[in-house]
Amino acid sequence: MADNTLNVLPGSTDFEKLEYLCKRTFKAQAVWFLNATWNTIGQQEAENLWNYVHKAQEIDIDHKEQGTHLDELQAHRLLESFDETMTVREMRTYLRQHGAIGDRVKSVPLTHWWIAKYGEDWEKLVNASQGDNREEIEKAQAMVDEMNAAFEDADAKAQVAAAALREAQAREAESVAAAQAAKAAEDEAKAREQDAVAREQEALAREADAREAEAPFKAAQEELEAALAEMKAQEDAYNNKTAELKQQSEEGGVVSRNRAKVQLDAHLAEDPLPLRRAKITQEAAVKKAERATKAAAEATAASEAAAAEAAKATQRSLDAKQAAEDAVQAAHVEVKAAEDYLQEVKSKPGQAFGAIWWIERELIEAKKYMPTSKGGIAK
Repeated sequence: MADNTLNVLPGSTDFEKLEYLCKRTFKAQAVWFLNATWNTIGQQEAENLWNYVHKAQEIDIDHKEQGTHLDELQAHRLLESFDETMTVREMRTYLRQHGAIGDRVKSVPLTHWWIAKYGEDWEKLVNASQGDNREEIEKAQAMVDEMNAAFEDADAKAQVAAAALREAQAREAESVAAAQAAKAAEDEAKAREQDAVAREQEALAREADAREAEAPFKAAQEELEAALAEMKAQEDAYNNKTAELKQQSEEGGVVSRNRAKVQLDAHLAEDPLPLRRAKITQEAAVKKAERATKAAAEATAASEAAAAEAAKATQRSLDAKQAAEDAVQAAHVEVKAAEDYLQEVKSKPGQAFGAIWWIERELIEAKKYMPTSKGGIAK
């Protein structure tokens, strides 16, 4: 039996029943208290008890949701959080005066605090029905002849209500987990999507750099072609003059041949400046073109690598987004199923109003982890 769906507290005396109740979790104590006081103060104080439980779970860092009581220092922190004027000592004095506790009590369960705060009869509290069978009891008191049948019917309906409540709690727990998982997946998808956008922008910037790096490469190529053309023209002029002087040194008179030979020797011995400058210019242009080609290749490779990484990041973002949407849809289905089932339970007699309220309150919390477009609510 789940901790918060217990219908009868074990114990041979009311004192033992109270001790058992105080050893249950903060939540279970609150549900029992709400069921017992629903028609008096429970409906009005339900949200306050919700806040007490969650603050106590926050303070009890060692046990959290499994916590059952606070020590004195933790209890003082709890009371200060809600601006309570009653102290722990005053609370224990009240409980001792009403026979609820003995002399040696160190822990502070929430049930003790609520008994003192609201002035509840602790003996009635521990024996209170956890299912609303008030109408059946009134009918039994008015119709003695039908009393036994009415009690049997109420007990059967209470058992059905308890079983339905346990199933509703299981579905609610699944929906909470699914909603939290969906929220986590959605947050991760948004982060990855932002990362993909950043990587895409970086890839575009690198592509622009690559184009910028390619410009001097083109200029270098053009310069190289001009240098090669100039060198070719100088070489042609040099070769033509060499051929002309050689021919003159072999034809004509002796004087003219000798003069041509002298000019040919001088010509061949000379390293003409235009040709030398053309060669130097050509070599420099080649080196410049090689550097520009290398820079362009590196920039292009970097751009392609960045684009490939951006594409991968975009795909991961799309995958994560789809997973988040699927998880949200699954959570929406779980929450809707839990709500529908709770409505069915509430329509039957014998239900525990406090327990039903608590589950509905937890469903509200679960919806805070869902997008509003999927039935979620704002935090």
